[in-house]
Amino acid sequence: MVPGGECGARGCTIPDGECGAQGYRIPGGDAGNHPDLQKEGLCSMRIVIAEDNITTRRELSRLLTRHGYETILPDDFGDLAGQLARLSADLILLDVNLPYENGYDICRRIRTQTRTPVIFVTSRDTSADELMSIRAGGVDFISKPYDPLVLLEKIRRALRLTDPGNFRELTRKGCTLDLHLSAIRYEGKETELTRNEFRILYYFFMNSEKVISKDELLEKLWNDRFYLDENVLMVNMTRLKRKLKEIGVTHLLENIRGKGWKL
Repeated sequence: MVPGGECGARGCTIPDGECGAQGYRIPGGDAGNHPDLQKEGLCSMRIVIAEDNITTRRELSRLLTRHGYETILPDDFGDLAGQLARLSADLILLDVNLPYENGYDICRRIRTQTRTPVIFVTSRDTSADELMSIRAGGVDFISKPYDPLVLLEKIRRALRLTDPGNFRELTRKGCTLDLHLSAIRYEGKETELTRNEFRILYYFFMNSEKVISKDELLEKLWNDRFYLDENVLMVNMTRLKRKLKEIGVTHLLENIRGKGWKL
């Protein structure tokens, strides 16, 4: 939490702990009072609120933090698509009518770099709007003024789309990650993964085609309550690559010099 007056993020005028400007997150306040949020991982889920109206942005942030989520509030919309593609988040609430570029076009652009689910927030509610949301790559949409209970339920449904408990396996580049057995298979060969190796590889599988930096991996694993420092991360990456090589996988993780890795 950022103390009042110390944020310094461009355009940020939110006082005393409410700051959610880019790069800052607001911890959930009442997660312990919500049984549905006590499951592992949900209380640490981060939601981007891409909304240019400051009042609406604050209201949404307060609603979500009361229900145990963390929020990220971009306030510079000049390159919003670039920001959303780089941010580590579990869900994006994306307003359709934004400065510079509409939400539909932004969603189409980021779909080539991230699989983060998007819920569109729009002032219209027609079949055409719903169709536009689907075609742009959104998982749902909600109309303003929204019912808070309906919005929260739509968020829970969207987050379940990326909950590994709802899937048995993921496949990328011919490699299958077994989410129940914590193992990876390739051309009939299989190797088991440690908890940290699995979580690292799972993050890459869920963000395929995106360059993931060392800092992003550390931040993501930290927010999921599994502590890793830089040295431990590099040891795990080395061990993971060795295990992949043992089953013939040399094409899965690409090292991007000076930037990180990409699936």
